[in-house]
Amino acid sequence: MTRTLLINPTITSRSSARFPLSLLNLSAALDKHGSSEIIDGNVDRDLITATLHNMEGGDFDAVGISVMGGPQIAPAIDVSKTIRERFPHVPIIWGGYFPTLYTDTALAAPYVDYAIRGQGEESFPELVHALRQPQPALANIGGLSWKNGDSIVHNPNRRFSLPDTGLVLPYDKLGDPRRYLARTFLGRRTAAHQAAIGCRFRCTFCGVAAMFGGTTQLPAAARLERDLSYLKYELGADSIQFFDHNFFDREEDMIPLLEVMAKLEMPWWCYARADALLNLSESSWKLVRKSRLKMAYIGAESPSGQMLKEIRKGTRPDQTLEVAELCRRNGVIPELSFMVAPPEKTEEETEHTFEFIRELKRINPEAEIIVYIYTPLPESSRHEKDRGKRPGMALRDLNGEPVVFPKTPEEWTQRQWVDYACHADAPWLTDKLRQRIHDFVTVLRCRYPTVQDMRSPSWAKRSLSAMATWRYRYRRYDRPWELNLANRLVKLRMPQVSGL
Repeated sequence: MTRTLLINPTITSRSSARFPLSLLNLSAALDKHGSSEIIDGNVDRDLITATLHNMEGGDFDAVGISVMGGPQIAPAIDVSKTIRERFPHVPIIWGGYFPTLYTDTALAAPYVDYAIRGQGEESFPELVHALRQPQPALANIGGLSWKNGDSIVHNPNRRFSLPDTGLVLPYDKLGDPRRYLARTFLGRRTAAHQAAIGCRFRCTFCGVAAMFGGTTQLPAAARLERDLSYLKYELGADSIQFFDHNFFDREEDMIPLLEVMAKLEMPWWCYARADALLNLSESSWKLVRKSRLKMAYIGAESPSGQMLKEIRKGTRPDQTLEVAELCRRNGVIPELSFMVAPPEKTEEETEHTFEFIRELKRINPEAEIIVYIYTPLPESSRHEKDRGKRPGMALRDLNGEPVVFPKTPEEWTQRQWVDYACHADAPWLTDKLRQRIHDFVTVLRCRYPTVQDMRSPSWAKRSLSAMATWRYRYRRYDRPWELNLANRLVKLRMPQVSGL
């Protein structure tokens, strides 16, 4: 019987903690032939102490650490270094988006022994079992990267595996799972859940495409009903935030899932695509309305048809406008995200996006707008099936020098690279354009405060909206000093930073 410790390094505040779904699924897979324990750094705020306490309490065959890019890298490094120092013989395995996209970078660290690329539900248990053998047979474990002396070996990618319809997530390993239910604009006890995994589309900038290679799998309706019924009737959840990479897929596949949602009638939020929503029939929209879908996060990305084609988005700008109107008619708030400041035509595309956002607001004033900086993945991070296809221009900084991505996890903790991973800044932005984007977003979010803000009082949001009206109407975005001053007191919620 193997024994494994799974760690989710701190990445959010305690109040923003949601179920660590990836580790729950991994734990369920490991427990088929062994046992596992979970430490969630978003709840156990002293991650180092919690880790040492668990490891001193028994022998573990391995430690698995889930790592995303951005602010989660630093605590992942800290806990890995601590484990290596105190328990030098325990293998440390990194998995998740960061080691999938930057495998060599992860394995360059002396405190990372193995990296799991993509899904881990099959690869991770196989690796832990192999490590118990006198001479571990590693070469046949799909999706594994490992060190062989001074070189790094990348085993072939593992096939996309179908989810186990009988899998039951071990929520009890999190202590009281009810502490993960949050008050949001959806309800007083919102639970996070993931039904489908992967995405059929292969956008060149997207980590999901890099991890899953254009493959997706929807759950059986029976499993979705079982899982959501547990959250509703056992834990008391009254609403659902779906972490699916793309909830809406082909209509014929969605109807059974929408019927489950319509039966439970729990307000919900999800990711969606404009074309998928536009292709739904009226009968399916009837199910959507009955299911109480309140908000759909839609990646609009750009008002430029040429750019959408270059990044392989698969949608058109006119579809973005159409879906804003469609959502308005059906009582769904579209949360539309845009990527500004691309490496080419940086200022021109940014200003074009600002005007497109204004058009969207005219069509549907309730549409929520998320503005990110366009920070594409390096070619080496794309899925092996997509490398070399539609390569973008070479990325260069303001001095015309090629952008060189970090070679170690420590370099990824530098502010400029945390911002890059979070789509908050890019090496080719001028100070002038960076300020222009910041000022536009300030005016926009004050003029139209998000409905997701449950903390700011209504009178404060109304006051800020009134203060920003003249600036928004006359496009006077520059130096909104009075709005910045007011925001120090009110602190309006920023969904692109804090999420739902």
